[in-house]
Amino acid sequence: MSMSAGWYLRRLARMGPREVGGRVGDTVRRRRWRSARPVCPRVTGARFTAVLPGGALASVPPDAVKRLVAEADRLMAGHAEFFGVRRDDLADPDWWYDPKTGRRAPWGYAFDVPYRNEEAVGDIKQIWEPSRHQYLTVLAAAYAVTGHERYAERVAVHLRSWWAANPPLRGVHWISGIELGIRLISWVWVRRLLDGWSGAAGLFEDNPVAHRQIWHHQRWLAAFPSRGSSANNHVVAEAAGQAAAACAFGWFPASERWRDDALRSLERQLRSNTFGSGLNRELATEYHGLVLELGLAAVAEADAAGVPVPGAVRLVLLRMTDALAAVVDNRLRPPRQGDADDGHGLVVDGAGTDRWGSLLATGDAVFGRLDWWPAVPGTDVRTPLLAALVRPYPEKGSTRAVARPARRPVHFPDAGMSVLRAPGEIWCRCDGGPHGFLSIAAHAHADALSVEVRHDGVDVLADPGTFCYHGQPQWRQYFRSTLGHNTLQLDGTDQSVSGGPFLWTRHARSRVLVADTSDPKVSRWCAEHDGYQGAVHRRRVELDAVSRELRVVDEVRGPRRPARLAFHLGPAVTADLVGSRAVLSWTRDGEDRSAVLELPGELTWRAHRGETDPPLGWYSPGFGRKEPATTLVGTGFADGVTGFTTVLGFRG
Repeated sequence: MSMSAGWYLRRLARMGPREVGGRVGDTVRRRRWRSARPVCPRVTGARFTAVLPGGALASVPPDAVKRLVAEADRLMAGHAEFFGVRRDDLADPDWWYDPKTGRRAPWGYAFDVPYRNEEAVGDIKQIWEPSRHQYLTVLAAAYAVTGHERYAERVAVHLRSWWAANPPLRGVHWISGIELGIRLISWVWVRRLLDGWSGAAGLFEDNPVAHRQIWHHQRWLAAFPSRGSSANNHVVAEAAGQAAAACAFGWFPASERWRDDALRSLERQLRSNTFGSGLNRELATEYHGLVLELGLAAVAEADAAGVPVPGAVRLVLLRMTDALAAVVDNRLRPPRQGDADDGHGLVVDGAGTDRWGSLLATGDAVFGRLDWWPAVPGTDVRTPLLAALVRPYPEKGSTRAVARPARRPVHFPDAGMSVLRAPGEIWCRCDGGPHGFLSIAAHAHADALSVEVRHDGVDVLADPGTFCYHGQPQWRQYFRSTLGHNTLQLDGTDQSVSGGPFLWTRHARSRVLVADTSDPKVSRWCAEHDGYQGAVHRRRVELDAVSRELRVVDEVRGPRRPARLAFHLGPAVTADLVGSRAVLSWTRDGEDRSAVLELPGELTWRAHRGETDPPLGWYSPGFGRKEPATTLVGTGFADGVTGFTTVLGFRG
């Protein structure tokens, strides 16, 4: 997908004067670097001291080791999967090849490569992901826990191959700062995990090629930070990667300055990217996880190097961890809100390790769990390693009081999110928050007043997910549309206006009117938004813990207009729709479950599944993957008088 002149004008309109000035300076600098690339200073006497404390590796649980080694062996055989595309060529990868389209990215000065144009480059996410080198941290971790040198040797071969194929400022891997930042974190951990290997110093400290790559990555990040309306999770990754590398590889004259600047930026960006409640301002849960992982990785390096960390950094990470513990369901699944591209900050675990359980386990080790936190039954590799490096917060003997929730929060007023619960683990997320973060709201969906309902961790009324970013505009539009969520659409349009795949030019404004859980029998929520010109959509939600019913009432204040009300079922749920009544069925742990969905009789209901022209009836379990699922759509008119009442009743 290449951007039109109209897109550039719309994008420019969302920038402020300071951002425009910064981007002009970036353009001048890129032109200057084209002909006069900076030269890496000569490094002598480099040492790596950011090693794991004694006993850290021995504390990794055996079942986590088993999963890690199984994943490493699969990688050694050349097998991997990135965003739904299976690869068998990872034993000797082509760093510029996209197996999804069969295209190979063009060579040239990095900033000339049209990476958004899939016809010219291929799927850029498929090309970028292996070069984050997180599969190399898995191989390095396998060496660390087994001592088998074949893992270390493979890591060394691949790093040398990548460095040779990707000289500074050449090609697609030097375009995006988030890629450089995450790659630096991977390299720090590769070096740490290979510390017992005889070839580790020759790969890093005594290798001028490694020096040149590390220096140019940091120089790039210092020169081209994400700015203004783009200062979302990308700028956090840039600051975290810069801080990690400058602490662990402090071999250059500029290292101390880079480190201090990066830690100050990390503090500033974590605060600006996070609500006071601890939820991520992008209102995209996957990015909450990514930012939390990045922050923990950066703090680990600063603590390992004995470098003071700005106080707000740990406090924000603490609040993010408590917020995560508050919103997960009984199976430790968080909301499926906003964009999700399966991005991770640090990977040292094998397949089957629960990401969210791992983050909560790390939070327990670093911050201490609260009484209301859910239990974390699984184990992982990353938690004991990070916990060995990160100082507990607040530190033992500290007189600083850290205010934390005494009870599990239900409503997050700043984020407009409420999570209603009932026994038998009925979990319901209600969305009445801001459309997204910053002027472009890049990772937002047009999902105001949507609900997401699960029973014992199974998606019943599901948020369909994301599926793709580039190259498939029809699918990108569907998965972020109003019709693609459990909410009401008027006039066949979205509540917020899209100006491109990561750009919204008009944002629906929502406000929560009621969020009341004082009655143990019935939880109540009500919100409204003004996304439709000349009308206000108001939704009331009640969850009755006694009858095990969820009641949703939609009202529209405004003139009569065409309306569609959508309810997306999870992929495990089947529906028998007769008139305005749907019997829902699914299986959980070998046990049959069911519910009845009584739909508004004022609308005409139809079930859709796996339709492509236009897309309707799909669920994306992860980036690059989609599968058919049933969507129930009611069509009719909202007349400003009649409300639409939906009742979901769980049986048993």
